[in-house]
Amino acid sequence: MFHKKGCTLLMFLQTAVWGQINGVVKDSLTGNPIPYVSIWVENETVGTTSEENGTFHLPTDKSKMLIFTALGYEKKRISASQSKVFFMTPKSTDLEELVVVPKKETKFREIGDTGNSFSEAFDSAPSFDLKYFPYQESYKKTKFIKKVVIYTDCRLPKAILKLHFYAVDADGNPGEELLKDEYRVMVKKGVGKSSFNISSLGLTMPKNGIYVGFEKLMIEENHSVGGRFYPLVLYNRVPKEFTLEYAGGKWVKKEVMSRDASLPKKSYEPAINLILSN
Repeated sequence: MFHKKGCTLLMFLQTAVWGQINGVVKDSLTGNPIPYVSIWVENETVGTTSEENGTFHLPTDKSKMLIFTALGYEKKRISASQSKVFFMTPKSTDLEELVVVPKKETKFREIGDTGNSFSEAFDSAPSFDLKYFPYQESYKKTKFIKKVVIYTDCRLPKAILKLHFYAVDADGNPGEELLKDEYRVMVKKGVGKSSFNISSLGLTMPKNGIYVGFEKLMIEENHSVGGRFYPLVLYNRVPKEFTLEYAGGKWVKKEVMSRDASLPKKSYEPAINLILSN
């Protein structure tokens, strides 16, 4: 009897402290719902994604601050208790003249392959991860980024993944995003290479390198009966001095720790390759 009362009290306390925020994200100018917005609890790794109709559900309490991010919109920091409707303001950007650079696409180069075995990482938790590609002088003859290749595991007929491309700042960290609009891709069922032709984006290899990564969308379309969110992205274990962790709407740089100082530091990075062309 005491055990039952104790469990009941514990459940009551957990409900009182940790609830669920239900809301909808909308455009502040049009009032239209915004799909696939990244929503994170500030300074925490708790997050979710808005559905196609802008609605979202986030397991946290109303005392928290939420961070809303989406390409084309200003980052928003809003109290979870403020409202059930959360508005985001579109960024005002000047239209740039489109410069069409001719491509031959007669030479190709694949970069980023480590040759290591893959290890599954991240399951149903929200994940947002990057891989750094340093620049090399030999890329001059194949400077265009033609394809992004990601090793994935998808048990659904299809699942949506969001791709991100970041410039590198003066400290070697992810800087400004190189795209103005969200770029989403469809991953098909199966385990292996998922290749996406992005040549229409006109991206070239920057002289100080580029960060390329993925964002898992925590939406019903990606949710399986077993409770997992797909696709899963496979990882390589590689020598690394530091890792990048996305938490609470920002990137945090963390040094990789090693138990044996005589051995090289190693950590996991997403199995992402790039195909370059001329």
